[in-house]
Amino acid sequence: MFETVAVVGATGAVGRIMLKLLEERAFPAGEFRLLASSRSSGTAVSFRGEQCQVEELTHDSFDDVDLVLSSTPDQVAAEFLPSAIQAGATVIDESGYWRMDPDVALVVPEINPEAALGAAGIIASPNCSTTQMVLALKPLHDASALRRVIVSTYQATSGAGAEGIEDLQAGTRAALDGQSYDYRCFAHPIAFNAIPQIGSVKEQGYTSEEMKMVIETRKILGLPDLAINATCVRIPVANGHSETITVETERAIDPDEARRLFAEHPGISVLDDPAEGIYPLPTACSGHDDVFVGRIRRDLSSPTGLTFWCVADNLRKGAATNAIQIAELLSANRSDSPR
Repeated sequence: MFETVAVVGATGAVGRIMLKLLEERAFPAGEFRLLASSRSSGTAVSFRGEQCQVEELTHDSFDDVDLVLSSTPDQVAAEFLPSAIQAGATVIDESGYWRMDPDVALVVPEINPEAALGAAGIIASPNCSTTQMVLALKPLHDASALRRVIVSTYQATSGAGAEGIEDLQAGTRAALDGQSYDYRCFAHPIAFNAIPQIGSVKEQGYTSEEMKMVIETRKILGLPDLAINATCVRIPVANGHSETITVETERAIDPDEARRLFAEHPGISVLDDPAEGIYPLPTACSGHDDVFVGRIRRDLSSPTGLTFWCVADNLRKGAATNAIQIAELLSANRSDSPR
């Protein structure tokens, strides 16, 4: 097991869920250190039945730390995580800073556990919208090679952090009361609206969020030439990202086979009976660790196409749960030899 585990960003939305999961899943470690910015240092956080004090993150925070679980903005990861590596720790990072570094493993444990086990230094966890999609794509690709993927996302405001949720709640109250509201997180009102831009605009009019889905999916699946097209939209939902995914495969996979493939794959739950109103909903999937799929049907425009609906809790499997699962994988395969 890891003797000392540091949780960086322990007071953030994802950090708090990581602490909850470490507690619920009884992650084996001798000591936990909770780290955050100077603004949050000194905060008391309930963890494993005790009130634990959060320490300020510094370059000296990683002395004698074996494992670092980090959820911070990219610039914080870039500044501080090299110090953790220099101190000899293994790092699991939720930020986007290291994901596309060719020397950094990008891991979803149900898909490419060997990448984590063979990694040295930093192991990256993917973007939340990528994570749920690649997990759903994996069993289909194993059955018949993927040729093309088209995805449209409908992403919750929690993906933009605490300010995103506040914008949704306060903006909705203001709209219902006929009042104005000064949005802090979103460039346009999110209440009763949909914003077809997540992230900055990049090449050919695609956004950074859309390009993450393209590039990260190729890396995780080991398919550098896979044709992927993504459109990402922010919608007025508090938590839980939804995606419409259409795939073309080498041979046709019919809906019944797809249901079986999904149901047999770890981490996927099938909810698919539209006639009875049964399909994944963000409100029902929030708080769960699985990726949920439904509305599984043939693509009428392609003889080898399949379309389905995919929902996951973006703060759990999209972030915190995936990181903890990587940590559990490493812990289960760790020798007891000293550092």
